[in-house]
Amino acid sequence: MSKGKVTRQRMIDTAQALIQRQGYAATGLQQILTESGTPRGSFYFHFPGGKEDLARAVIHNHGTQFAELIDELAALHGSALRTTQALIDRLTVQMETSNCTAGCPVTHIAMEQAGKSNAVQAAAREVYEAWRARFVKMLRAEGHEPELASTQARTVLSAIEGALLLSRAYGSAAPLEDLHGNLPTLLAVPKSTPSRKKVRGEPEVKPREQLGLWGLGLQA
Repeated sequence: MSKGKVTRQRMIDTAQALIQRQGYAATGLQQILTESGTPRGSFYFHFPGGKEDLARAVIHNHGTQFAELIDELAALHGSALRTTQALIDRLTVQMETSNCTAGCPVTHIAMEQAGKSNAVQAAAREVYEAWRARFVKMLRAEGHEPELASTQARTVLSAIEGALLLSRAYGSAAPLEDLHGNLPTLLAVPKSTPSRKKVRGEPEVKPREQLGLWGLGLQA
């Protein structure tokens, strides 16, 4: 890796660690420069769009790292359930060792820049979809129908991001532990409900369109 690429990556890594702990708005450019040991001129050479350019680079950097972690755990554990539980185990350890300050930098940036930067929001969506696609792939391999796999994958991803936020707010990894315990339910294939036979003498239930106003049999 060239000297310029090393400098660029050092700024990204520094910004990512700071944003992960303290959020996007609270992470100032001067702090990034000081902690990465980078001159201001070098920063604008690599990120001519300023902090927003750096934010998008952080999103893609963390996005790649997290996607690689999912792939690594999937290769090791196989099933979607065991892979996701192992992923949450990693996040729980990270949360506890950081004294419940280490959140998801992608979510921090996306939340704080919502409605302010289309480019940042697009970068975040791209990363979230790349993560979701990995869960969909695992679920489809286990026989889940496409629509169900897509919905479950988004639900799991939403639950993970929500648990990270709650863990920081509560100062406890309990929300992540709760999610770990409830994953079998979230990732289960719902059983089809058998059709019920009509009981003799049971009144006929009219279709909604025949019931009149508000579905109560009232006339307007």
